[in-house]
Parts: sequence; C-alpha cells; structure tokens
Amino acid sequence: MFVWLLPNAAWAAPTVLVFGDSLSAGYGVPIEKAWVALLQQRLRAQGYPQTVVNASVSGDTTAGGLARLPAALSRHKPELVLVELGANDGLRGLSLKKMRGNLTRMAQLSRTAGARVLLFEMRIPPNYGAAYAEEFRKSFAQVAKEQKTGLVPFFLAPIALDPDSFQDDGLHPTAEAQPQLLDAVWPHLKPLLLRN
Repeated sequence: MFVWLLPNAAWAAPTVLVFGDSLSAGYGVPIEKAWVALLQQRLRAQGYPQTVVNASVSGDTTAGGLARLPAALSRHKPELVLVELGANDGLRGLSLKKMRGNLTRMAQLSRTAGARVLLFEMRIPPNYGAAYAEEFRKSFAQVAKEQKTGLVPFFLAPIALDPDSFQDDGLHPTAEAQPQLLDAVWPHLKPLLLRN
C-alpha cells in the first residue's frame, strides 16, 4: 500500500509576522504583557489557528526593516505581515521619500512572498516643523493606498494624551496600556485573518 505523506510544513499553522520597532518589541514591559503577546492569546481564545512571530527590533528604521525582511519572509513564510515601522525615521528626521520607498518595497516583497500586508500609521511630534510632521503622517496612508495594503490608523491614539500610559521616557507605552494597543489594531487585523 502506498501512502503519500505531506511535508510537515503542510500542517504548520499560518503565521502572522509582526515587523516593527520598540513599540511592538515590547520595550520596557514584560514580554508576555506586550500587545503582540496579547494578540497571540486573543487568536487562541477566539479559535484562530495563526501563530504570531514577533520580529520587531527596538530602534529599527524602515531601512533596517527592509534589510531584514527577505530573510524573515523566507524563514517564516507568513500569510500576513504587520509593518509597524517609521517612527524612528521620523524621530531622526530622515528622508520621508526614502521612508516611503522602504515601506513600499516591504509591501511588495511581502506580497511577492504570498503574504497580505497591514501597515501601521505612525505620528511624531513637530520637532522638525509642522510641515515635516504632517508629511510624515500622510506617508503611511499614501503607501497603503498605492500598494493596496490594510492600514491601522495611529494605534497610540487611544493613549496619546494620557501621560500615565507611558513609561518615564514619554515614548513607550506601559504594560497597563498594551491591551489598548491591541484593541486599536484588532478591528483592522481581524478581516485579514483566515480561519482554517
């Protein structure tokens, strides 16, 4: 009798790849309380099969993310890529044209690898002037529209005006604020998830 065995990958759970900076890496909070870990818990609780891989790196820029992405796509073969990058580009006053180019290329590489993309809108204080900050904000919607990706509106918005929701540096959310971040992401993520 002949039995055809599928490779192990055929039974592997689909992967959600989170590709971000310190906001998704869980800087300054216990890793199990960071919003990405809470996402995995919610998926399990609601019967979704996806495994979340957090490939976020504190301090990363879109250029750093673009350099790392091909290897991550090859290794994890995600069905969905969440791109939460750009804040460090803006805080460093880097070229917004290059930032948009990097985000665009990440979306293209992800699609070519068979993944859907969810881009996160970021915002920065007007340290480099109001015009730069506004162009920065608009960049994410522009890339999302051109590349036909999903878009999470500024996911720090629910806590942005509450200083108690941030650590002492005023930039990174506290552990207590992490569930609010997940709640801000979830309505935009859920329609992209496939139930097996």
